[in-house]
Amino acid sequence: MNDLIQWDINLFLFLNNLGSKSFDSFWLFITNEYCWIPVYILILIILIEKYGWKKTILILISIAIMIAITDNFASLIKHWVKRPRPCRNSELNGLFRLVIENCRGSFCFFSAHAANSFGLVTYLSTLFYKKHKYAPFLLFIWAFLVSYSRIYVGVHFPLDIITGIFVGILIGFLFSKTQKWFIPQH
Repeated sequence: MNDLIQWDINLFLFLNNLGSKSFDSFWLFITNEYCWIPVYILILIILIEKYGWKKTILILISIAIMIAITDNFASLIKHWVKRPRPCRNSELNGLFRLVIENCRGSFCFFSAHAANSFGLVTYLSTLFYKKHKYAPFLLFIWAFLVSYSRIYVGVHFPLDIITGIFVGILIGFLFSKTQKWFIPQH
């Protein structure tokens, strides 16, 4: 286990230190969930176009429940594992670039940003893949960028991200499979 943790720290240090000041503002934008509101509005428009208002409201409720479950599960695991964020780990001080001003939260395993974004895109991909065949590809690129941004800004290790991706895809898949029970089909 110690070898895995050391590998994770070394990979974090390598990936984080690839950054430069010229890209910092881009990655700060990517990691900020409020900057993605236009994307969420576009997704809402596509959902309304494809499913109408009634089904879209049910889909949005489903997404809200899914995100709440994913986010709370991540929080539960973080407080159980209690792995300090890189920005809270005194042994790493001065070894990496802390790009974000506010290092919120004490623990990092696993990334709720990665889990939420991959859960969302996995779920949405099942809704969009027939009519908007490039949408899933673009959504997964977005989720990957959001996930990687957490390493870049200095608040997550790679294993936090990898685990978050896995959990998000699993929960998104489960929600996509159960949607037929609560969203009326044609």
